[in-house]
Amino acid sequence: MRVQAKQLRVGVSILGVAMFLALCLFPATGFAQEPATPPPPPLPPPRARMKERVAIRAGRLFDSKSDVLKKQQVILIEGARIVQVGPANEVQVPPGYDVLDLSNATVLPGLIDGHTHVFTSGPDLDEQMMKEPLQYRTLEALVNAQRDLYVGFTTLRDLKTLGGMFGDVDLRNAINNGLVQGPRMQVSGRGFQTTGGFRPKGYSRDIPLPSMLETVDSPWEARKAVREHLTNGADWIKLYAAYEFTFAPDGKMMVPPTFTLEEVQAFVEEAHDKGHKVSCHAFGGKGLRNCLAAGVDTIEHGVELSDDDIQQFKTKGIYLIPTLYHYQLDREHDAKKYGGHTVAEVSEPNFRRAVAAGVKIGFGTGVGPFPHGTQTKEFGYMVKFGMTPAQVIRAATIVDAQMMGWEANIGSLERGKFADIVAVCGDPLADITELERVKFVMKGGQVVRNDLNSPGEKGCGQK
Repeated sequence: MRVQAKQLRVGVSILGVAMFLALCLFPATGFAQEPATPPPPPLPPPRARMKERVAIRAGRLFDSKSDVLKKQQVILIEGARIVQVGPANEVQVPPGYDVLDLSNATVLPGLIDGHTHVFTSGPDLDEQMMKEPLQYRTLEALVNAQRDLYVGFTTLRDLKTLGGMFGDVDLRNAINNGLVQGPRMQVSGRGFQTTGGFRPKGYSRDIPLPSMLETVDSPWEARKAVREHLTNGADWIKLYAAYEFTFAPDGKMMVPPTFTLEEVQAFVEEAHDKGHKVSCHAFGGKGLRNCLAAGVDTIEHGVELSDDDIQQFKTKGIYLIPTLYHYQLDREHDAKKYGGHTVAEVSEPNFRRAVAAGVKIGFGTGVGPFPHGTQTKEFGYMVKFGMTPAQVIRAATIVDAQMMGWEANIGSLERGKFADIVAVCGDPLADITELERVKFVMKGGQVVRNDLNSPGEKGCGQK
């Protein structure tokens, strides 16, 4: 027993040192107008800090099913799950519970980012793939996932590794097994393109180059590729139905398709037959229409939408994941590249139309080309472009949980669900930017971050 205990202490120590070095070696990269978020401190394995019974006193609690802020609530937690939620005058805290006083804060379900790239750290994807070994990128992905967790995203749907092979599967498994701390994850492995798709550019054609995605060029190859990905542990199938685009002189986006309709249908049928879902990257055009016709589960981006496209979203119950903030960051870059036109100027009016039409809209940011831990800016743009704060919070909680098929376990603060909880000082229904200033994070009953009532920290309202 003494030997085992010593080995455990050594293992935890090594892990802590490794994570500290990773955080030092991988500073967040950013744009000049958007300073990088400092990385979170090293964290021990989850079980080292788990409390068996915890009570949270919440001054305000967001009910993601009714859009109501309920006042003076108590949440009782045993282990990783919630056992009771209700008004403070009805829910008594039993003896033996550790009490967390968040009575001056607003408590919400853990946030969900439905479109991330933890294997991406900056806009130069070619350089990262060509210069960084896979082992280095896996450590980098861990740090990126922890940055996202630290700002309140207790769950991620990660959509392709951009040359990181099935490292996302291993990261998800390491988190689930308690080896490292991080958010809940659903992952998609390598992702799929056609010949001539997502590839390093500017190199000699005589030099064999690695591919960021797996190349598929027929319906039967698509079926085989789905089988391979699912065998290797992927949760989602992610395909690029359209990639390159240009602008016509009148500002209309020209987006040629990659896969044929028959190829997309093969992806969808094979995945659905095996109980898995399909994510389609498409800005617009025929590629997007092929995905709608084939019945994918989510469309990523959907920048340019016709009236018929919007009707197809509604008829088939397909989710739109808009990633608005990224286009705002790219305005200057786009204007130089496309003769004054930008993706942002096309995205905004089409997003407004989708919101007005009642399309199911999830929350997803595409974080990775811009720094992990800064994607909370997405909340503000979703409100600015037509959604109410309550709709946006629901998108990042119960709607994304439903999109991922995890609504029985996450997405709202209810008995039986995981104790994934965040807190802010102000009222996010009055000011959605409160979600850019998360002060408290709990995942599965374990406190990840507490800037409210920890020693030396200033609580809400304190100066």
